[in-house]
Amino acid sequence: MYFGIDDAVLIPVYNEGESVLSVLDSVRVAHQREIIIVDDGSTDETQEALAERDDVLVVRHPENLGYGRSLIDGFVFANLAGIKNLITMDCDGQHEPGHIPEFFAALAEGEHDIISGSRYLPGSDEVGRVPPDRQEVNAEVTETINQVTGWGITDAFCGFKAYRLEKIMSLGLAEEGYGMPLELWAKAYRAGLSVAELPVERIYFDHDRTFGEDLDDAKTRLDYYGRVWEEALGEEG
Repeated sequence: MYFGIDDAVLIPVYNEGESVLSVLDSVRVAHQREIIIVDDGSTDETQEALAERDDVLVVRHPENLGYGRSLIDGFVFANLAGIKNLITMDCDGQHEPGHIPEFFAALAEGEHDIISGSRYLPGSDEVGRVPPDRQEVNAEVTETINQVTGWGITDAFCGFKAYRLEKIMSLGLAEEGYGMPLELWAKAYRAGLSVAELPVERIYFDHDRTFGEDLDDAKTRLDYYGRVWEEALGEEG
């Protein structure tokens, strides 16, 4: 075990039984320190697959609580474990673990508090096609963020990020759903955190993946993101 080492990778999972072991094998090649899994109440074979591993720490929700809640609970767990620098990545095969050392190295330079992956920088390769509605929503939300922050980021929703965890813990994140990245950006801006991007591949194979409930409708999803952004931006300190 590598418990207590300063750098860790956090992976939220929900019904990823078919991919979780192969993803973990790939992550382990690039990262020999701690890996934290938050299993968000999976109902498939994810739990059984994770039981085969003795090189990861698993936090399990008894029921599905949401993507944002999984990340927030992972942040809390990592912080209690003494982690200082944390990378988040997804478990659907869309994030290339080979970039993990680059993210930690960029964070270690000390200039930025968040290093965010971008699938839309000039150095970002493309594998598969992003559904047009998802790309359009991302572009509109990214533009809204840049109008307020002046950061000039290119990808508001990439889950591949590196954080200086102490800074993130000070933000008081609470959004449990897919809108949590908007709360993060708003509160990071209000707290004066420094943000940079690194190019990552735009990998997209599964066009059947769902946001659940009514969020598969692009307008409904955009409205929801807007509410989260405005509420977090307008919160009193």
